[in-house]
Amino acid sequence: MEPIVIHTGKVAGLDRVNVDTDQIIPKQFLKRIERTGFGKFLFFDWRYNDDGTENENFELNRPENKGATILVTGHNFGCGSSREHAPWALNDFGFQVIIAPSFADIFYNNCLKNGMLPIRLDEAIVKELLEKSKDANFELTIDLKNQVVIDGDNKYSFDIDPYWKELLLNGWDEIDVTLQYADQIAAYEEKRKLG
Repeated sequence: MEPIVIHTGKVAGLDRVNVDTDQIIPKQFLKRIERTGFGKFLFFDWRYNDDGTENENFELNRPENKGATILVTGHNFGCGSSREHAPWALNDFGFQVIIAPSFADIFYNNCLKNGMLPIRLDEAIVKELLEKSKDANFELTIDLKNQVVIDGDNKYSFDIDPYWKELLLNGWDEIDVTLQYADQIAAYEEKRKLG
């Protein structure tokens, strides 16, 4: 995974609450086992018309949102079934950071495990960011080390568990953490053979 230390990116707004994982990545696209290739199915039922053309009224299809790497959205993002495919689809589409007032717990943890940074901010701040996201040139800077979202002269602090912060700063997944103890694991296994 790529480390997230300081990320500056274009912002897309999805001003909706209770966006569930079945909307993020509909069930008919869960047959793949790879982590890649899901971006084209992200928000499929909202992004496309019945004839397969793009729905120009859907937020992420608007020209000002193309190339966004930061998604700002409403309460309870990622609710519903616990499918890891949801963060895979968001990440494959290009999002590295998601900002919302609240997330479903399993979705929040799945984002962290897959190298994405979910950030909880106060609802009033999120509403302000959603309004600003209507500007095609709106960008934010995320400073994970100092745990702040930077919007021009404004800085908004956010909380993150120190364990996940270290993993994201280093671009590690949980297997990478385990491999740091490879020598100790090998020594323990060798000791067990002799015992």
